[in-house]
Amino acid sequence: MTLGELAAYVCTHLRSRGIETVLSGGGCVAIYSDNKYRSYDLDFIENVPTNRRRICEILSEIGFVERDRCFVHQDTEYMIEFPAGPLAVGSEPIRKIEMMEFATGLLALLSPTDCVKDRLAAFYHWDDRQCLEQALLVTEQTDVDLEEIRRWSAAERQTAKYKTIRADLARVSKKRMSG
Repeated sequence: MTLGELAAYVCTHLRSRGIETVLSGGGCVAIYSDNKYRSYDLDFIENVPTNRRRICEILSEIGFVERDRCFVHQDTEYMIEFPAGPLAVGSEPIRKIEMMEFATGLLALLSPTDCVKDRLAAFYHWDDRQCLEQALLVTEQTDVDLEEIRRWSAAERQTAKYKTIRADLARVSKKRMSG
């Protein structure tokens, strides 16, 4: 399975057992960038925290076992993780969840705009240049609301850093539109 197919399969299986999750992090970047960025972990944020033992039981039904706080499966190189919630980007809660359909199920994931904000949060707060590159990849490949990125950056008190990258965001966005 591709990363997207596996994520949809896991998300659908968890949902069938009453656990609502949303894919975030590098997995979203990989999906939105058509795998120009490669991620080997699926970060699912639970809408409502669930007992870890229950998650272990549910994932074991589809062959995943817990190893060092991650879930692994002998037939895939992808790992599953459950970072602590709540589902937010910086200090703001996520308002809109995207749904993508795969042959293996329905995947709930961050929107492209929230995916970019998620990556920019790491750049803003920890100077993570790799996350900035990921944000640019998503902006180049998808429709991203650049005005929302500007507004959110100001709310995060990152206007100065935003100003250093806004031309790059606009350039890759225009590249997508003209390509």
